[in-house]
Amino acid sequence: MANTPGDAQRAFPPSLPQMLIEGAVRAALLEDLGRAGDITTNATLPEDATAAAALSSREVGTICGLGFARAAFALIDPSLTFTALVKDGARVNRGDNVARIEGNARAILSAERVALNYLMHLSGIASYTAKFADLIAHTNAKVCDTRKTIPGMRAFAKYAVKCGGGANHRFGLDDAILIKDNHVAVAGGVAKAILAARAYAGHLVKIEVEVDGIHQLEEALSVQADVILLDNMGPELLEKAVKINAGRAKLEASGGIAFDTIKAIAETGVDYISTSKITMAAPTLDIGLDIELT
Repeated sequence: MANTPGDAQRAFPPSLPQMLIEGAVRAALLEDLGRAGDITTNATLPEDATAAAALSSREVGTICGLGFARAAFALIDPSLTFTALVKDGARVNRGDNVARIEGNARAILSAERVALNYLMHLSGIASYTAKFADLIAHTNAKVCDTRKTIPGMRAFAKYAVKCGGGANHRFGLDDAILIKDNHVAVAGGVAKAILAARAYAGHLVKIEVEVDGIHQLEEALSVQADVILLDNMGPELLEKAVKINAGRAKLEASGGIAFDTIKAIAETGVDYISTSKITMAAPTLDIGLDIELT
């Protein structure tokens, strides 16, 4: 009996090391504060002014990056109270509050932009990913990211993808072997490239190869590739590839992935659908901070 969506063990929620978050946020705050700090806030607000503020979503979406917002306020002033009202991965509606901050007004305003920059960007990726994931939720396919990320933001963007219900592809050049068309061309063929990779790699390293036709798929299967990337194939050709594969390797579809194509691609039976759109084309989620002096 074939597995149906939901049969697999549910994954634990995604997480990030706090040290990574704090390091990135600290650098962002230093960039924003410059040489003299927040001169606008310091010039207009009394040093002892206090305030309460709410972070709220101004549109429907999926939240991601609350840990970054928390770190921004804490690094500016550890005495600030930050209360998350939802968790990363939560679906929100327009007007929903996602967090509350209380304490020194100067500190809240000085941390606001950095907190929102991370929260809006990562929530945008999570929201965009969720739209793709929802379209294929009735299948066993997973939408996954690529290495096309803003430099310095890869771990965070990939975290956001998981918060949106997607899956992560490799994180860099060092954690999995992905033999692309240019590698194949220089190596002298699909099989030669895979055999060379297997001779080089450790036993824990997966080997994936990109193919652009059935003949290359069959060549990859003949030398037991772990994963085969089916590049720019339409649904009919993907269905044929799935039948030929017969479960021997994991199959990943890539190229031409859009909201109006992903459903048909997923229904062919491929295991993964990779697209750079979820990290490179995702619009930010509009989140604002509303403050009220106390």
